[in-house]
Amino acid sequence: MVRDDVAHSGTMPVRPALSVRNLVVEFATPAGVVRAVDGMSYEVYCGETLSVVGETGSGKSVSVLAALGLLQTANLRRVSGEVVLDGVDLLTLPQVELRRRLGRDVAMIFQDAISALNPVQRVGDQIAEGLRVHDRALTADAARERVVELLEMVGVPHPRARYDQYPHQFSGGMCQRVMIAMAIANRPKVLIADEPTTALDVSVQAQILDVLRLAREETGAGVVLITHDLGVVAETADRVAVTYGGRIVETGDVTSIFTRPRHPYTAALMRSLPRLDSTAERLLPIPGQPPDLSEIPPGCAFAPRCPTSRGREVCVQTRPELRADDAGNGASACHFPDEVAAPGAPPPSTESAEPSSGEAAGPSSGEAAVPDAEVPDAEVPDAEVPVLEVGDAVSRFPVRSGVFARASAWVHAVDGVSLRIPPGGTLGLVGESGCGKTTLARLVLRLVDASGGRILVEGDDVGRASRSGLRRIRRRAQMVFQDPNGSLNPRLTVGDNVAEPLRLQRLPRARRREEVRELFSRVGLREEHLDRFPAEFSGGQRQRVAIARALASRPRLLILDEPVSALDVSVQAQVLNLLADLQEESGMAYLFVSHDLSVVRQVADQVAVMYLGKIVESGPVARVYDDPRHPYTRSLLASVPVPDPVGRETRRRVPLGGDVPSPVDPPSGCRFRTRCPIAVARCAEEEPVLREVAGGHTACHFADESGRVSV
Repeated sequence: MVRDDVAHSGTMPVRPALSVRNLVVEFATPAGVVRAVDGMSYEVYCGETLSVVGETGSGKSVSVLAALGLLQTANLRRVSGEVVLDGVDLLTLPQVELRRRLGRDVAMIFQDAISALNPVQRVGDQIAEGLRVHDRALTADAARERVVELLEMVGVPHPRARYDQYPHQFSGGMCQRVMIAMAIANRPKVLIADEPTTALDVSVQAQILDVLRLAREETGAGVVLITHDLGVVAETADRVAVTYGGRIVETGDVTSIFTRPRHPYTAALMRSLPRLDSTAERLLPIPGQPPDLSEIPPGCAFAPRCPTSRGREVCVQTRPELRADDAGNGASACHFPDEVAAPGAPPPSTESAEPSSGEAAGPSSGEAAVPDAEVPDAEVPDAEVPVLEVGDAVSRFPVRSGVFARASAWVHAVDGVSLRIPPGGTLGLVGESGCGKTTLARLVLRLVDASGGRILVEGDDVGRASRSGLRRIRRRAQMVFQDPNGSLNPRLTVGDNVAEPLRLQRLPRARRREEVRELFSRVGLREEHLDRFPAEFSGGQRQRVAIARALASRPRLLILDEPVSALDVSVQAQVLNLLADLQEESGMAYLFVSHDLSVVRQVADQVAVMYLGKIVESGPVARVYDDPRHPYTRSLLASVPVPDPVGRETRRRVPLGGDVPSPVDPPSGCRFRTRCPIAVARCAEEEPVLREVAGGHTACHFADESGRVSV
């Protein structure tokens, strides 16, 4: 691959830190041979960040694991090509020599840091072990001091005391910092980060990105960043490689990729993104699904979904090779790169771009089939009665200790929260992990018993409802969980999963089957999907099944707990459009729980910001996003990576420091004061009340002084 955008001194070319050449990875499956990586080539130089992006299944992570010899699956059939580090092909090394180089010359930061750390070994000892394995002369005391330096470098507070703690005593963000410290301990030449910020809060994500930047500067390593988060790419990458169907379809410097993409797939990914700075009328997802890698088409793998192809014979019959553009800014594997629409422009007509057989296209607004049958006990909603009304809700959990397991302390998960959602409205609930968002959502369905306050669903008191009354309430209020894998029964077909609420309502079997067909049509799934099992579906399809099951009882309120956090941007756009269509058809109300502020801006009418069990700011979306009056809200918004690399060097992004305090012993006065940049003595003595400010509600003593709460 031609090195196109990073200038080097001198006339002689600089050798890359890592070069992957024509890598092929194949697996043997019952469906045939799956070529997960099909001739992939890329290189990374010292001191730069190469971001490898693409949808799930495009070969991003598999290529790296195969390159490092970490693929150990029994059905691995073939790994070929070259992976050159310091002039040596890693694929030809014996295992002993490969292990010696891994951790010293190449280090990897895994996606799930908590799972990657040994739960029964002290954190400091795990880092020290990596140091002493590669330096036998290093003493235990010297290794300990080096580990303390590393922990301090990556921002772990009180590193000397933290050395002797175990992974379960660290938050997710702190575990990720430990993984980064472990990775840079031996000053590797190449640092590989596999989805290092997926599912992290925006504040923790921003901190981790700053630590990764610091690690690159400290070691001088070349960084390969694998991610599907385009905001992270825009903030951190120097160059980008876009993968699709096991191949790289476009490369270039980060600015060119975002502003002038030369492949339709890259442009389509950009159009799928919800934006923090604006709200689109409707997101533009990519139709269909990625190709079946056991049956790779002869032409362009993206052709069935491509708005530029429009059924052209050359696209269907001839596979395009990666070719450099005339300006030398990158390379694209497209027959018609000059026809690719810019991300801000509408795509060409997609009349000939049919969805692949794996997934039906979602229903358009107003066209979806709506079941005509009435569900028993269904009532016409009163437009004057809010669908959900929460008043001073409290939820506390005991912390038990001692021989008799007596309650020695209490976790203040939800502490006096009030909110209201009218028919057809959407309230976005945002905040960091541990702030009580999910607990509040579970209180609504009494999956968790409230310790105080009142929760009304269409006027019915959830806390006082009898067993039969609670069943009736739960027909009108349903929940869609974050992980559809965990919420769907893997032993039942998806049709039976969706029919379960109808079976509990004692509907006849034939009637249930007909209702499920209608529900599948409504969420954009086909009738032939009914008899398949959850494992046979993609993540986006499983989430559609979960939504169909929630809709089976005709709810008036849908509670969505991080429903798109683990989905690719295109699948995320499909699900968000689906939710918008369903709400327009039925007038349902949504409680949308998320830590993704861009998604919340796209879907919500009102937003409530939660911190340590309390609402600190609420109001219309435009008011809270464009004129935030609480320092916590401003810090969250300032932490969000912007999917626009232009001007990133001058853009002011100050991530929120520190961790959320323990809900067992929350700070006195304002709970945010321990992390607040404008806190004064009054903040520790007097708790601010949630009061009306500038068209919203804010719990800050200085909310009227909008200039003062800037961060």
